[in-house]
Amino acid sequence: MTTAIIADDEDLPRAELRRMLAAAWPELQIVAECEHGADALEAIQQHAPDIAFLDIRMPGMSGLDVAHAIKGRCHAVFTTAYDSHALDAFAAGAVDYLLKPVAPQRLAEAVARLKERLERKQAAPDLSRLMAALDQRLRGAAAERLRWISASVGDTIKMFPVEKILFFTSDEKYTRVVSSDDEAHVRKPLKELLDGLDPERFWQIHRGVVVRADAIARAHRDELGKYTVELHGTPEKLKVSQAYAWRFKPM
Repeated sequence: MTTAIIADDEDLPRAELRRMLAAAWPELQIVAECEHGADALEAIQQHAPDIAFLDIRMPGMSGLDVAHAIKGRCHAVFTTAYDSHALDAFAAGAVDYLLKPVAPQRLAEAVARLKERLERKQAAPDLSRLMAALDQRLRGAAAERLRWISASVGDTIKMFPVEKILFFTSDEKYTRVVSSDDEAHVRKPLKELLDGLDPERFWQIHRGVVVRADAIARAHRDELGKYTVELHGTPEKLKVSQAYAWRFKPM
């Protein structure tokens, strides 16, 4: 039996792709649906699917990050709302993409190619280089990044320059913002803040934790293989979830 996961942070596109796959490939079993890249990576590790349908842009860990982390453990098909600047990169590599809204004919073509690869027992390619090139191209098209985070504390508005922030953590309905000499809570959820942060400078290391990469002093690995991060400018130690441990693998 051929298995797959679907990862998309929006409910409707995820449900629509599942419906279309049921019509185009009735034998395909969807073993997991994921809203975040971290969930997708965990699902791949748990279910070992043959195929992963990955949205390119998900908050935090994107579909590109997932493809980089799995390193060819399953075939990847990307869904994207981007067009020309992304599709040129796809055309140059051994990877399928589906442009949203997904057209039935385009899905049928992707399904036919996937079936052929699986019948031939063709190994899934390691897309790390292609993903890095595509990610760089998409970052160049990204919207303007956040420069300041403003937080209301009583009658005071605290202003945090983004380059001074050490880390963000989710705190129920709020996001905790921590710099080397101050902290505050903002009402905006971490998921929304991530959209305005430069992913080259701010790394998600846990579903509810984002750190400034150049503030990382060291990462410790315990006897179970779990990582803890220490930052310059704060005594706090932050846990790294298994989904993001790949960031700290020795070169």
